[in-house]
Amino acid sequence: MTPIRPRRSALYMPGSNLRALEKAKTLAADGVIFDLEDAVAPDLKTQAREQVCAAVQAGGYGRRELVIRINALDTPWGEADLAAAVAAAPDAILVPKVSTAETLAAVGLRLRKLGAAERTRVWAMIETPLAILRAESIASAARDVDTRLDCIVMGTNDLAKDTRARLLPGRAAMLPWLMTALAAARAHGIDILDGVYNGLSDPEGFRTECEQSRDGGFDGKTLIHPDQIATANDIFAPSRDEVETAKTIVEAFDEPENAGKGAISLNGRMVERLHAEMAKRTLALADAIAARPV
Repeated sequence: MTPIRPRRSALYMPGSNLRALEKAKTLAADGVIFDLEDAVAPDLKTQAREQVCAAVQAGGYGRRELVIRINALDTPWGEADLAAAVAAAPDAILVPKVSTAETLAAVGLRLRKLGAAERTRVWAMIETPLAILRAESIASAARDVDTRLDCIVMGTNDLAKDTRARLLPGRAAMLPWLMTALAAARAHGIDILDGVYNGLSDPEGFRTECEQSRDGGFDGKTLIHPDQIATANDIFAPSRDEVETAKTIVEAFDEPENAGKGAISLNGRMVERLHAEMAKRTLALADAIAARPV
């Protein structure tokens, strides 16, 4: 099984805020997205770029996954952002407004020309109506090693703006698009993170939305405030009961008498070998989480 990297919580931090960049070193988020795009005013773009890249190069973030969200390549800042991010060598570069696979091919070409470190992966924002219609094509770019595509991130606020859909409790209008993108990601073997929750004073609403996306199959959620980290980490991690059940299933299929069997009876339930594979992933995720910093 490919090693699993927990992505339960990915916190956006404004690149123009030096205190936020420093604070990120103490937070329990699985990943930190240093934002050069939406969270930064135009007159602060250059300063934010310099601060973020210096912070990434200086390190001190432990095992947290470090991601730099650049401005789109067709903006005045995109190309310089990409070049600076490559030099800083984060774990990933998050590309906004990806509506076609060709955008990722273009990014991959630039990464090669810039001599990007092999460890630096690409994340893609799905946040336009066209991106939803082309979700499978975009996710399929992961089959091209040059694109380095490793994760899809839902941009639900932009998607709501462009479609005029209302972000109401339950997200009825958004769910078909979320699940379309999730199916595309899974079809091509990459992770997918849910969009942000805007209600900072509504912890119960946030918990409910996390549970919805977890149950839908998402790997984690993007966040806009440190107070959301603990809830996301809890909900997107296997529960103690889930871990114990997974151990029982794996151990049962490891018994000599069950070798070669496609299905067995276990505690009054019929369990198939596919459930054993799912159980192994649950245990691997639990182990990976246990190895994370507190």
